[in-house]
Amino acid sequence: MHRLLFILLLSGFVLTIAPRYSTAQSNEKTIALSLEDCIVKTLKQNVNVAIEVLNPKISSLAVSQAKEKYLPQFSLSMNKRNTESASYSWLDASDQVNTEYQFYTAQYTQAIPTGAFFSVSLENDKNVTNRRFQTINPRFGSTLTFDFSQPLLRNFGFKNANREIIIAKTNRDISENRFKSILLQTIYEVEASYWNLVFSIENLKARQQSLDLARDLLERNKRSVEIGRMAPIDLQSAVAEVATREADILEAEAMVKNREDLLKNTINLSAEMRDDNVRIILVDKPAIEEKSITLDKALELARQHRPDLQEIKLNINNDNLDVSYAKNQLLPELNLQASYWSPGISGTQILYEGGNATTGAVIGTVPGGSSQALNDALDFRYQNWSVGLSLDIPVNTLFARNQLEQARVNLDQSKLRLQDLEQQILLEIKTANRTVETNLKRVKAYRIARELTEKKLETEEEKLRLGNSTNYDVFLFQRDLSDAQANELSAIIEYNLSLAYRDRVLGISLEQKHIKISDMLRN
Repeated sequence: MHRLLFILLLSGFVLTIAPRYSTAQSNEKTIALSLEDCIVKTLKQNVNVAIEVLNPKISSLAVSQAKEKYLPQFSLSMNKRNTESASYSWLDASDQVNTEYQFYTAQYTQAIPTGAFFSVSLENDKNVTNRRFQTINPRFGSTLTFDFSQPLLRNFGFKNANREIIIAKTNRDISENRFKSILLQTIYEVEASYWNLVFSIENLKARQQSLDLARDLLERNKRSVEIGRMAPIDLQSAVAEVATREADILEAEAMVKNREDLLKNTINLSAEMRDDNVRIILVDKPAIEEKSITLDKALELARQHRPDLQEIKLNINNDNLDVSYAKNQLLPELNLQASYWSPGISGTQILYEGGNATTGAVIGTVPGGSSQALNDALDFRYQNWSVGLSLDIPVNTLFARNQLEQARVNLDQSKLRLQDLEQQILLEIKTANRTVETNLKRVKAYRIARELTEKKLETEEEKLRLGNSTNYDVFLFQRDLSDAQANELSAIIEYNLSLAYRDRVLGISLEQKHIKISDMLRN
């Protein structure tokens, strides 16, 4: 009698545990999220993504900085000088020599993509002195000058002149592909977290259903004991089984919370909700949609979309450019230089008696200003030009030859890395395709197994009702059904994860989710 009372009390305690859990859950805040919602929120709120998105922007700034060499430069300079010195000859000056000199220059300089430089400068000067025998005082001068310099061997050509810009653009593309790799991995992690949480929730439901079946059987057994159709000792196995499945519930609940926390951390939900005590309600359910792809088609997609493959190809472009530049640096330096200039001079003309300045007898002046000199220069009144070549042949090119050899070694390494990555991609694609096909077959097999287990349980429960079976046998079939449901659900989740993994291997996850890197970089 005491043993029966203990069993009844224990069964009553077990039956009261789960309802308390469901009541506590009802007071929590909830947010409904689809897989697409989680991906969008992650790309907007994830801290690691926010850090990585800055790298392509930094690389774009480097391109702008490299292009500054072609921005025109305009410079102005001014110099004014007054000098006083003792006069050592009365022919020079009576007491001391005073000279005032002013110089103004405006210059425009422009680099040309062929490696050339072009400049236009306008110089103006003024000279005033008290020296004797001057014919023009003050004197004004203006000179308009055009200079052009073009390398013909070393540093000649578009690629050599624009090497820094080309490398900066390539590095920007490399940075964008690295960012794409981060996004592919992040999207896969979101999908893995989402579907693993789905599995945990559905597994908890399956465990709860198994517990409900055990409780129903326990209730029926209690009634059988009360009416004397079952011995009290037979009730112990039912109570023990309920307690065991209650422990499974606790483990399943902990798994749900752990994976829910992982998903929250991935999408950085606290940045949006400002509250960590939020329960996620998952909207999407795992689907069984057969998506087969041939190996040739998969390889074609990978060659087009794999960011790490594009990155190595871009590095090879940089290495080829370095080899070409290193070869060019072995050439002699031959430069073409051309100049054209137009001078102009004016000032106050001093008239001497007899037209002879040596007499020192000034009889008058003819005033003149700086404008006449400037007009003469701008009107090209006096035309001058020069063209020349300069050749510089290095005596020793050891350093340049070492640079060329190093550039060739770097190029060979990049090509070998490309071959290695292509082999690795081929292996990853084969493995991913095989995993997708295997998981699809597993889903079909576990579905059949679950359906058969359900029929077996129904048959065994009917046998128990007719007295042709035992509690132990029914519990075994219930546990088999719970395991079959978990196996089927696990296979469905793993199939969806294998599809997500194959998309990452092919590099098409962004296209599949309609995500554009350009939109993210503009934000």
